[in-house]
Order: sequence, then structure tokens, then C-alpha cells
Amino acid sequence: MRNPFFPSLAGCAALFCLSLAAQPGVFSKAELIKYTPEWKGERFADGRPKVPDSILKRMKDVSLEEAWAVLRNEGFTYQYEDGWLSIHPGKTLVGRALTAAWMPGRPDIHRVIAEQGKKDGRIGGQNAWPVDMLQPGDVYVCDHFGLKIGGPSIGDNVGNSIYAKSGNGIVYDGAVRDIEGLEELENFTSFVRSYHPSHHNSSLGPGLNSTLVSINAPTRIGQVTVMPGDVVLGKKGGVVFIPPQLAEKVVTTSEVVRLRDLFGHQRLREGKYTSGQIDTRWADTIERDFSQWLRDHMDKLPIPKEQIQEILKARTW
Repeated sequence: MRNPFFPSLAGCAALFCLSLAAQPGVFSKAELIKYTPEWKGERFADGRPKVPDSILKRMKDVSLEEAWAVLRNEGFTYQYEDGWLSIHPGKTLVGRALTAAWMPGRPDIHRVIAEQGKKDGRIGGQNAWPVDMLQPGDVYVCDHFGLKIGGPSIGDNVGNSIYAKSGNGIVYDGAVRDIEGLEELENFTSFVRSYHPSHHNSSLGPGLNSTLVSINAPTRIGQVTVMPGDVVLGKKGGVVFIPPQLAEKVVTTSEVVRLRDLFGHQRLREGKYTSGQIDTRWADTIERDFSQWLRDHMDKLPIPKEQIQEILKARTW
């Protein structure tokens, strides 16, 4: 049975079928809108959801646990993947996903895709095609089926191009090469499966091992289905992929949790409440105390004042 995530090269009957004039495996704007119906905000010209920069900035302070909990409660159970080799492991990766997927090289399919790429004006090797589409703030999210020996399609040259276009790193389910050169890029915070000094071969002829089968389409990264426009949050060796319609809820929930922790810890140090009172559902008197604490300290807390004001508007205490 054909994988429904990849359009049929023959044409129009499949679930994600593209027009005959389109590059096989590249979602059109209409299809990106169709398959991300819960996003009501701004979009890129290609149809990808464009979560605001302000949300991305706030996302950097969200913990993996906080994001995972919100997504799980919303029914998105499989949005976390770990087991990565990290480039700049002490830093946080946040951005909007632009996706791509490779499959083991097959000459007949590869030939069709290469010819269509020429007609569509694509330049260079297939590994450059999705890179050329990156926008500032994007994260290149790529499934290279974990290929290690003969697998790296990203080295320091492609990495520099990615960095120049997006200002960001990558999530790459495969091996990279030239890792020392990639480490020289200060904010190229990335999560990859492995390192190997070899290079993939996506040229027709003997040794063909990889064919690029999709760009800006649903892409599997480990146990996660990633959609174009998902918000990528990577830190501490793990990556969470956040559907765009839930990005604001994730950051707002995280900010409330952090504020409640600050308040609770302070009141415990002061001896005003016991650990039993703070470690359970708060009584109304504590909730009222928390609201007043927010009003009294909003200029000194590590959450923007305007966000605290929005939190207070939503509270009933």
C-alpha cells in the first residue's frame, strides 16, 4: 500500500495529489491551507502557517515538559522526539518548520523528479531545493531515513546557506558532515542523528542512494508527524513539534506555570503557606493572594508586563 504522505507520481487520484504542472511531492498553497485548517492567522506566500515572531520569542523560555503537557491534553500525543546529536547543545532552537523528506534512491522515480525540477526552475542538486525556499525564522526539518554512511546531504556549505537564509539550525533525521564547520556557525543550533565524513549521492548513475520525494508536505521525524509551519522547540537533547494553532496556548500556559512557581516558592520561604497547601489545588484565598502578588510585582517579574495583564484579565479571583 502506498504511503499516503507522498503524492503519486502519476497524478491526481491520491489524497495529496498535486497538479500535473507541480513538482512531485511539493504541496501547493491550496493544499497547505487545506491540511492546516485550524490555523486562522497569517501565512507565508507558499501557504505555510506563519506563527508571529512574538510567539517564537516567548517560546524560547518554554520547557519541553510544559509544551508536551499542553499538546498531550489537546490530543497530540506523538509530538516529541529525542535521541539526537546536538550542535550547540546548551542553546535552544525555535522556529517554523519547512519540511523535506528523502527515500532510498530509485533511478526511475529520481529521473522523473529531476526532470520536473528542471522545468520548475530548480537550481543545483536536490539537497539545495528545500534550502532555497527557507525564510527568516524557519527551521529545516528533514527526514533522511536515518542514513549514516553515504547519507550526509548537509555539510558546512549547505549549512552556511541554511543559516544565511533562516538564521536558524536544523532538525535532520540523518547524518551530517563537516561538523566542525557547522559548529563555527554561532547560532546554528541543530539536532541531527549522527555525524559521518561521507557524502550522499543523489546523482543519477551508479551509487545513487537518495531521492528527494517531498518538500513542504507532512514529514515523519521518528514517531512525530511534522507539518509545514509547525513550531519547532528543541533543547536539552529533545525536540517538540507544536501545531501552529496551539503555539500561543503553549507559551501562555508556560508563563502561568512559571509565575505560579515563583509565587509558591516565595510564599513557602516566607512561611505563609505550607508545602501541603502549595502542592495541591490552591484554595481561593491563595488564588486571590496570587492575583494581588501579580499586580504588585508585574514590573519585576520575568514575564512581559502586558502578558501578566492578560493573565489577570482571565482570572476570576
